[in-house]
Amino acid sequence: MTASWPSLLVIFAGASVHILCRRLSSMRRILALTLVAAVLLAGCTATPLQSAAGGASDESTVSVSASGSATADPDLAIVSLSAGATADSAATARGRVATGVSGVRTALADAGVPDANVTTVGFAISPVYEPVDEGHEVSGYRASHALTVETTPDRAGEVIDDAVGAGATSVDGVQFTLSDERRATLRATALDDAMSAARTDADGLAATADRTITGVRHVSTGADFGPLLSTRSAFEDGAGTTLKPGPVTVRVSVDVTYTAA
Repeated sequence: MTASWPSLLVIFAGASVHILCRRLSSMRRILALTLVAAVLLAGCTATPLQSAAGGASDESTVSVSASGSATADPDLAIVSLSAGATADSAATARGRVATGVSGVRTALADAGVPDANVTTVGFAISPVYEPVDEGHEVSGYRASHALTVETTPDRAGEVIDDAVGAGATSVDGVQFTLSDERRATLRATALDDAMSAARTDADGLAATADRTITGVRHVSTGADFGPLLSTRSAFEDGAGTTLKPGPVTVRVSVDVTYTAA
């Protein structure tokens, strides 16, 4: 049966209202999602760097490296020497070396060198080989006893002469350096020199950027350079061995980070 026009109009109107309601519901969901996204984006926005007081920070830093040095005459001489002997047997070689070292220690003690300043730094006994038709064979034994003697620089030559005269068979060298106390004093002076140089450099760098140094944020010392060992010259004359030490230098480096405003 064919529907009447009024009935058709009612059906069409009802369908239109239903479609409109569905579209309004979709629009509400889209609007809600848009609002959520806007809130999330607002939370991700960067803010300016703040200082401890709450304002924007304008503090800068200047980092520099510098070195300083201090020089003085050495107050310590370290003489390296040894007594050695070769014999048919290891026991005989050892005995001869023991006699030589005992003589050296006695002579140095008689010269006023404290026994605590005479230190063993090496001892060895080894076979001595000589070539034969089949290869090599032991022809004897070599023993050696190495010592270091600490004294004042002006007595280094005297120590050498006394030791050699009493049984030392080798003088391996002389080092002129600084005692621990003297080295600490020179190091403090070198550090002051390095820090002064660092501040001068930092002031100059800050000025080029229209800034002024306001403080120190971090400071550290690098490796020490020295004390450098000195053996300027050594020679013998009719009266004995004479040594002429040169000056000794202690060098230090610093790394400093300054604050600037």
